[in-house]
Amino acid sequence: MPGLNAQATKLAGYEFYEKVLGSPKYIVAPMVDQSELAWRRLSRRYGGQLVYTPMINAKLFSENNRKAFREQQFNTAEEQLLTSAKVVEPFCDAIDINLGCPQDIARRGCYGSFLQDEWDLIYRLVNTLHKNLSVPVTAKFRVFPTVEKTVEYAKMLESAGAQILTCHGRTRDQRGHNTGLADWEKIRAVKQAVSVPVFANGNILFHSDIERCLEATGADAVMSAEGNLYNPAVFAPSLASMPPPVLPPSDPNTPHPRHWHIATDTGLHPAHTTLALEYLSIVKSLKTPTSNGAIKAHLFKLFRPALSRETDLRDRLGKMRVDRGKERECVEKWEEVVRELDARMRRDAMDVNDKTIDELITIDPATGLKILPHWVAQPYFRPLPPPPGGQTLKKKEIKSESAPADSPMTNVNMQSAATEEPPTSSKRTTSERSPEPNDDASKRIKLNTDSTDSG
Repeated sequence: MPGLNAQATKLAGYEFYEKVLGSPKYIVAPMVDQSELAWRRLSRRYGGQLVYTPMINAKLFSENNRKAFREQQFNTAEEQLLTSAKVVEPFCDAIDINLGCPQDIARRGCYGSFLQDEWDLIYRLVNTLHKNLSVPVTAKFRVFPTVEKTVEYAKMLESAGAQILTCHGRTRDQRGHNTGLADWEKIRAVKQAVSVPVFANGNILFHSDIERCLEATGADAVMSAEGNLYNPAVFAPSLASMPPPVLPPSDPNTPHPRHWHIATDTGLHPAHTTLALEYLSIVKSLKTPTSNGAIKAHLFKLFRPALSRETDLRDRLGKMRVDRGKERECVEKWEEVVRELDARMRRDAMDVNDKTIDELITIDPATGLKILPHWVAQPYFRPLPPPPGGQTLKKKEIKSESAPADSPMTNVNMQSAATEEPPTSSKRTTSERSPEPNDDASKRIKLNTDSTDSG
């Protein structure tokens, strides 16, 4: 595939988007400890066309005494930003400055979306990379409260040298329980105001959201973060999109349920244990290390529909510990749990083998959303807290939370359109199908206290 440093001369804007990246429509977002190489490989198998590394802390990445951090983030043997960008420049198609992080650590460090007030500084950062790199620089940002300021900001980024803009349709205050909906109208206004390609970010949770988003925003492509984490096949429309199996079930007598993978008008929903086993096989095949924190986080999200039932396996996942130097051996322990869950899910699927898909899918009466069988990958929505005074939200006032998922620690992403192993209705409501499997466990998966989600 074209890309991965195939640029004899540095291309710009649509020429770069079309000739180097291949005009991708399906983009996998940068996600803290979650868009590592193994997950990017899995996402590609299921339709992801352009993938971002997690954001990388330019200061830590550029320091000579941070070799371990560098190798974990990107496995390759305003000054720190350029220094970091130069290290990875030969191994990616573009370098993205992520201006979207809304988390408190970004507020304290004055980066991510909290640089939005420092327009002169942002201009210099983008322009420095634009003038000094052999690959294009792109930028991801959050909208402002007004359309006018959002458009002005986007035009400033374009004038600084950003060759692609990713517009997240939420403000920096829309996070946590106040995430709410992304504003596609503001993304549309940005698209109409600039001459470079625009990627729309926000509210992409089902495959069926993609065309609606493209039509509503006029964007060139859509980016998914949370939707991809709960279903890495979010970009795949049908069973015909299923890739060949990577490995057979461990037991040759394993039953093959009639509706093991499900495709509906919302897109493809593979069995989550199938996805997990594929992911772990990729982890084992790579020279690039995958943190066990990343593995645990992926498994908890994939298995969310089932873990409220299979609490013993949920507890085993949450208590899994890794001894230093034995990370690769631990993958086999993850596989043991996954295969046990796989057997239980096949059992449940076989119990309803005589039913049709329509009979297996229910509708949440409060939201109108489809609730799929618990053995397949599907999105999750958290309800907003009740308004002050204990009032009850009307149905039309219930909004979804699509927790943003970039890295707060960092401000540089790498894009790659090539196979990588470096030398890598817009309204949504909430489903309360199953509770958070293990909030304490999900906190424990963080590599350090600075690793929180952003967007």
